[in-house]
Amino acid sequence: MFKVLVADSIANEGLEVFKKYKDIQVDVKTGLSPEDLSKIIGEYDGLVVRSATQFRGDVVNKAVKMKAVGRAGAGVDNIDVSLSSKKGIVVMNTPGGNSEAAAELAVAMITALSRNIVAASISMKNGKWEKSKFDKISVEVAGKTLGVLGVGNIGSIVADRALGLKMNVVVYDPYLPDEKATLMGVKKVATMDEVYEVADYITLHLPKNEQTVNLINKETIAKMKDGVYIVNCARGGIVNEADLLEALNSGKVRAAGLDVFDKEPVDPENPLVKHPNVICTPHLGASTVEAQVNVAIAIAMQIGDYLTKGEIKNAVNIPNIDTATREIISPYIKLAKNIGDLYRQFANMSITNIEIEYAGEVNNLPTTPITCSLLIGLLKDISNGINFVNAPVIAKDMGMKITENKKSESDDYASQITFTAQHKEGKTVISGAVFKEGIYRVVRIDDFNVDFIPEGHLLLTINSDKPGFIGEIGTIIGKEKLNIANMELGRNSDRTEAMSFIQIDGDIPDTLIPKIYENVSALKKIFKITMD
Repeated sequence: MFKVLVADSIANEGLEVFKKYKDIQVDVKTGLSPEDLSKIIGEYDGLVVRSATQFRGDVVNKAVKMKAVGRAGAGVDNIDVSLSSKKGIVVMNTPGGNSEAAAELAVAMITALSRNIVAASISMKNGKWEKSKFDKISVEVAGKTLGVLGVGNIGSIVADRALGLKMNVVVYDPYLPDEKATLMGVKKVATMDEVYEVADYITLHLPKNEQTVNLINKETIAKMKDGVYIVNCARGGIVNEADLLEALNSGKVRAAGLDVFDKEPVDPENPLVKHPNVICTPHLGASTVEAQVNVAIAIAMQIGDYLTKGEIKNAVNIPNIDTATREIISPYIKLAKNIGDLYRQFANMSITNIEIEYAGEVNNLPTTPITCSLLIGLLKDISNGINFVNAPVIAKDMGMKITENKKSESDDYASQITFTAQHKEGKTVISGAVFKEGIYRVVRIDDFNVDFIPEGHLLLTINSDKPGFIGEIGTIIGKEKLNIANMELGRNSDRTEAMSFIQIDGDIPDTLIPKIYENVSALKKIFKITMD
């Protein structure tokens, strides 16, 4: 039975979805302080939050059973993704569920600012009729230029709606393909400065990170047109509030629409809130009935499917793999894990550099999960709880530099994975291949051409290539009443040494190794290998 904590309020439709999972128990406990959350978080396998609950610091460290954290919304600012990754916790969000709601608010801000709707409404409620005043300061958006910074799910919708309002749309997003920008009917520019130079309105749709904190500041505002309108329905902290206030007071910025602030709930005496040329809302971007239902249902399904089926969707710290792709790459994932597992049991673990080459058909598949699987096999005895989320983090923390190379064709097989580890003794190479119907085999170790299935209980031997070796070692194994299930041999290129993999039915006793060393003269090295 899995336990899931819903720590922030979500729509009832999401809670109903959880009821369909027989192996999941859901507790709804909202409004918990960090201290109270820390006391109970260790009981839970899953956590659902919105923007209020902070999954950071001590809370993460005490989440010893946690497998997945889901944000019912797009942003994950309240979740320490890096620390969660180190703990092996999948972090998910619902990027599409509230896109329409957030985009519509941004567009509403643009039109409301242009026509001074809020100020005119307040004026009338105060018993005034100031038609001539608002006549002089209201403008049309048609024919004006809108600059969109960030053209993801939300930004692309805003751009589309702005085109419908007959605005000229200029966008900046380094991840937006030129072809898509053309299809959207927008002008893509190479730098933000190009947006600042031409935009009458600027709307922000960026994540909050090291690159975007205080992005809109005194220096960037100075590059903008006089009388620009700025809208931020993305994240607090992207706009430097002190610099924006100064620009509003000077008239450089004509008006601003703010749905988010540095500190929330916002101080009611915040001068931006009080400013006559600012429209502000209390972080309502995703707060429509439809959006809340959409994200609640989505996150419940994502958490439920991951805990009960292992299916990952909309994870921010691990690649998503659909069911069809998972079936295709499954043999590669198994082979990679066994390559790592095999290496760990006989080679030097003082690794500085890892190179993984994907050649042939595997080159066309998503390789990140395969690399993660290899690292899981390689590091599983070094780090408890290693999984697809934290394996690359753990490897990096251990000083391992990981490089992936891809080749469209393989020299020897239709699809081949080659693992090369640089360590203090030199380097070790293990290569494996995947054949039809998902069969996989190890085909090379260093200079030895081999051919065996990495499974079960194995003896790996390296010996001088002299007559009598197989008979001698086979006799000793037989005297121990151990049955040899299979034996595969390979020789190096100059045929001076041989490598063998002897598969044994059942566990191999530790006492067998010294007996073989004592009685087989040609033996150089022997390792006991146990494959899952």
